[in-house]
Amino acid sequence: MQPFITLTAVAAPLPEANIDTDKIIPSRFLKTIKRSGLGLNLFDPLRYQDGVERPDFVLNREPYRQAGILIAHENFGCGSSREHAPWALLDFGIRCVIAPSFADIFHSNCFKNGILPIRLPREVCDLLMQDAARGANSRLTIDLERQVVVRPDGQEIGFEVDALRRHRLLEGLDDIGQTLQHDAAIDGFERQRQASQPWLPAIAVS
Repeated sequence: MQPFITLTAVAAPLPEANIDTDKIIPSRFLKTIKRSGLGLNLFDPLRYQDGVERPDFVLNREPYRQAGILIAHENFGCGSSREHAPWALLDFGIRCVIAPSFADIFHSNCFKNGILPIRLPREVCDLLMQDAARGANSRLTIDLERQVVVRPDGQEIGFEVDALRRHRLLEGLDDIGQTLQHDAAIDGFERQRQASQPWLPAIAVS
C-alpha cells in the first residue's frame, strides 16, 4: 500500500449527504476482484446518463478530473459494506475524503486501502468546498504527520485520527503488511512448534 504522508491536490466539492456505496460504485460493477479499472465507473449514477458523461457533474469538469481530494456532506459511504467503493475512489485518484461523518464500515475500509477519511464539522466542510470551487487555483494540502488540513491561504485546520490507523497509513501498511512486520517472530514460533510437534504440517509464513 502506498504510504500517505502529505497530499497536495485539487479538491472536488460534492455538496450532498447520504452518498451511499451504490452511488459510489453500483452493484453491477462488482463482478471483478481486481482493484484496477473501477475508477471509470466511480459515481456512475451521478456521472453518466445513458452512458454519456453529464457535464454538470463535478468529476466530469476540469480541473476536478484530476482531483485527489473529495469533500462531501454527512454520512458518506452509507449502504452496503462493499470494499469496491474505496477501490473505485482510489483507482480514480482520490486519496482523501473529507466529510462531517462516514458510515462505519466504509470508514474502516478506507484505511485498509490507503485512503484517509477526515471528519470535520459541516461548516468547515462548506468552507473547504468554497476553496475547492476555485478549481486548480485552490489546492488543499493534507498533512497526516501533523494532522492538519492546510487551506490555500495557509490556515491550518486540525483533525483527529486513530493513532494505529495513522501509523499504518504513514508506513503504507495494509493488514498483510502489518502482520509481516512480525515475520521473524512468527517464523521463530513456527520453528519451535515444528520441533515440539513434528507430526504437524509446516506452515509457510513468508
